[in-house]
Formats: sequence, C-alpha cells, structure tokens
Amino acid sequence: MFKRIFFIGAAILASYGLGQYVAHSGAPSWWPDRTRDQSVRYYREVLQLVQEGFVGEAPADYEELTRAALEGMVKTLDPHSQFLRADAFQETEDELTNAFGGVGIQVEQRDGQIVIVAPIAGTPAERAGMWRGDRLLQINGAVLKNPTVDKVIKLVRGAPETEVALTVFRPTQNRSLEFKLKRERIQLNSVRHAALHAGGIGYLAITQFSERTGDEFKAALTGLEATGLQALVIDLRNNPGGLLDAAIAVCNEFFERDELIVYTQGRTPESRESFKADGHHIHRTYPIAILVNGDTASAAEIVAGAMKDTRRAVIVGEKTFGKGSVQSVMPLRHGEGLRLTTARYYTPSGITIHERGITPQVELEVSAEDEAKLRVQQSRLDLTVAAEFQERFGFVRIEDWQLNAAEEVLAGVLVAQKK
Repeated sequence: MFKRIFFIGAAILASYGLGQYVAHSGAPSWWPDRTRDQSVRYYREVLQLVQEGFVGEAPADYEELTRAALEGMVKTLDPHSQFLRADAFQETEDELTNAFGGVGIQVEQRDGQIVIVAPIAGTPAERAGMWRGDRLLQINGAVLKNPTVDKVIKLVRGAPETEVALTVFRPTQNRSLEFKLKRERIQLNSVRHAALHAGGIGYLAITQFSERTGDEFKAALTGLEATGLQALVIDLRNNPGGLLDAAIAVCNEFFERDELIVYTQGRTPESRESFKADGHHIHRTYPIAILVNGDTASAAEIVAGAMKDTRRAVIVGEKTFGKGSVQSVMPLRHGEGLRLTTARYYTPSGITIHERGITPQVELEVSAEDEAKLRVQQSRLDLTVAAEFQERFGFVRIEDWQLNAAEEVLAGVLVAQKK
C-alpha cells in the first residue's frame, strides 16, 4: 500500500514539477502542443475540402495547395520573410554568393533590342570572341520576340557544363555570328571602381555584401594603400545589403582586436550574439567618408552604423532605408527553402537601425531624376567619350555632388591634420 501511494505521489510531484518547468522555461520540442496540433488538423480539413471540391483553372493538388499555403503563411509575418520555391531558393543562393551559371555577358535593352554591354573577363563569352555592341538575335535557335533583359538573362543562365547557342548581329562587320558556349560558374565582383583621386583620396564602391566581399575589399584597400592613399571614400549608395559576415569582414579592416562591431538579438535574452573584430590587419588611421542614400540597407547599414558609432567615418548623403532585421535562410526539402526574420541587429552603442535608418552627419539630398542618372553613370564608367554616352542614354553626365562633398570633407580633414 505504501509503495503504491509513494509511486502515485511521486508521479503527481513529477507532473507538477514538469508543468512548472514548462510554464517558466517553455515547452521542450517533445512536449505536446495542442494548439499547433489543432491548427494542423484544421488545415488538413480545409485542404481536403478544396482538393475534393474545387472546380476551376488553378491547380488543386495537395503539393501545390500546400506550397501556396506556406507562401501565404510566411508572407503575413513581415515583408522580409518568405517561403522559397526551388527556383527562388537557387536565385537567393546565387545572390548571396554573387555567382551564377552562365556565359559571362552583361546586357542592356536598346531600341527594342538586347545589346551586349561587355563580356566579363575570363568567361566563356570573352574567350569565344563576343564583342561589346553585339546584338542578340537568337538563343538556342529561337528568335527573340519582344525581348526583355530579365527574360534573356533567364534563358542564357543555366547549370554549369550545359551548353547554350547564341546568335548575334555584329554591326561593325554587318554580319551575323553564332557562338556555341558551355556555361560556367560566373563570379561577379561586389567591390568595384577602386581608384585614387586627386589629393590622395581613394574611392571604391561596394554593390552588395556577398561571400567574397571581405576578400575583395581587403585586396582593393591594399592596392589603394600601395599607391599613396591618404583618405578613403566608401560608396554604399544603392547597396541592398547581403551577408552579415561580409559586413563584419569589411569593418574588421578598421576595428581593433575584440572591439564590438555589431550584435544581434533574437526572441530571448540568451539569443544575443556579439560580433567582434579579430584585429588581423595593419593599423589604419586615415580619415574615411561613407556615401549612403535611401537604398542603402541591411548589411550596408551595419557598416555605416558601426563606423559612424565609433567615430571612424563621416556619413555623407541621405538617410538610409532602415532595415535592421536579420534573415536566416534555411534549406528545406525538394531544393526549397525558408527565409525567416530571426533577429534584429544593433550598433556597438546599442542603437537599432530597424525602421529608423542612419542619418548622415552631412546630409545632401539628390532628386530622383538625378539619382537615376547617377546610377547609369556608375554602371557605365566604360563609356569615357561624352558624346557617345549622351547618344546612348540621352543626357549629359552630371556632377556627383554627394561624392564631391565627401571628398571635400576628407580634404579638409587632411589639411587640418597637417597644421
């Protein structure tokens, strides 16, 4: 009798203790979740009703309905979370690596035709002899009708080692040419236009933060320093962000060992994660200006925020976008994935950028029209003849007042340092 009462009492105490643990610590993964189970049953009931009774054009099989439901569910969370079907997941992976399967041509639409801007150095297109100005007529024997840049890119890109046939018209020779190319993994540079301007002021632009951005940035920085760099402009305008690790790698070139660059905070206090510099770089003290605008977001704001917060750079331009959330990309079955907001990030002093953005110390707004022109100018630095540029795009190159202002600030700092 005693043993039976003891066991019953022990069971009651164990149940009470476990209940208290769950109440205070949250249920473990194996603990039944009645609300979740009821919701899943409810979904299954509706899924079956739709599959059995719907009459219409849209597909109503279980797989398609489930994917549509997942898309809708995740979409309601926030603007940045997304269920990724296989093709979208692959595109996301390509964006993060800044690489894709293709032949290495940059194209633009001109007078209703797709024109090759330039073959990328070291790619199948360059090796085969494709030229700037070639007009794309056919892809795999199919004539391009009402072509768009996006449509052509999708047709030309594909898995490495697969073949694609491109037929072009070459105006300079007044003839058509066919190129049979084997696709390769094409790597795009995210750090571009590194150059030393007057007065020893260096310039470089970071277009996005991908896997190789840290290495590219370090190489560009080292190259500028070898040519007499005295001050630096980092252009983050129109940079939508990218990988958190890449933003940290850029800041790491200027921060001292164990100095906090950024930290992220998830749902619980224990989820805070701090990212500190490793200090593996030369000591850099030259003045820095960072250019930003309304399209500077996410990882680009991490760099601007950390450099401003620690007084390592002056920020010039317009208030940034204000995307201070971290998205984790998780692979799922069937080559699909989930992009989910899992944390917010904060500058070293604890300032959140989310929905606030970064306000420059030197504010200089540019009209939407001039901003569009500056984007074109930045993308076509290869067109050095003014008349050719004007004929191509219909406007004369304009002054980049934000860049001018950044260089003036740095020139003033250099003069002051010499006194």
